[in-house]
Amino acid sequence: MEQSNNIDLFKTWLVETPIAHRGLHDKKAPENSLAAFKNAIDKGYNIELDVQMLSDGTIVVFHDESLSRMTGNDGYVKFLTKEDLKILTLKDSKECIPTLEEVLEFVDGRAPLLIEIKNTSKVGELEQKVKDILKNYKGEFAIISFNPRVLAYFKEHAPKMLRGQLAGSFKGEKLGFFKKIALRSMLMTKKEDLADFILYEAKSLPCMYVRKFKRLPLIAWTVKSQSEYLRVVKYSDNVIFEGFEPKI
Repeated sequence: MEQSNNIDLFKTWLVETPIAHRGLHDKKAPENSLAAFKNAIDKGYNIELDVQMLSDGTIVVFHDESLSRMTGNDGYVKFLTKEDLKILTLKDSKECIPTLEEVLEFVDGRAPLLIEIKNTSKVGELEQKVKDILKNYKGEFAIISFNPRVLAYFKEHAPKMLRGQLAGSFKGEKLGFFKKIALRSMLMTKKEDLADFILYEAKSLPCMYVRKFKRLPLIAWTVKSQSEYLRVVKYSDNVIFEGFEPKI
């Protein structure tokens, strides 16, 4: 079920409840696992998660391109198949890499979702698959991405799905100077009116680049302490947090 974006987003779940980064994860519940999502649901938080595509077209919830940090195995996510997921576990747990469909079935509308599309290459196949999976989902959700072309795809093919532009300093990223400036300042997003809300790097706030989007909700990412939360909440409408629980 597609969602209407003809609403006042300053009065919705996007700004009302803090958002757990990759779920409310800890040593027993790894990031982007069903256990981490259960923790977030139990505590009443919204959930941010990452999706990417396997070699057989399966959409999984996983952040890194490499498997090493989260599974201890060599290799890359994009070369896996759905069958491979059965033999991989996350960190020192019994949790496996979930598919997007498994996560949606598990969450079942109990918490709103921010779904980050991890795509730095050609836009189309991944986005269409995510769109098809989400079309009958009854819960609240929004699509977010650093790649403005991803948002442009959803604007054209699923205009009623909420879209959020991720941005920040891109410090340390291997990007050309002009591309980094364009992404940091969200030039394409502004020009083509791609986003319903903005997500900006917490440590870069306040920031002149977000001022031109003042009519849109601003979410700070990723806040990692109460002191940082108290600093950025003055400049943002909500936060994505990790490693602590915000005391509002």
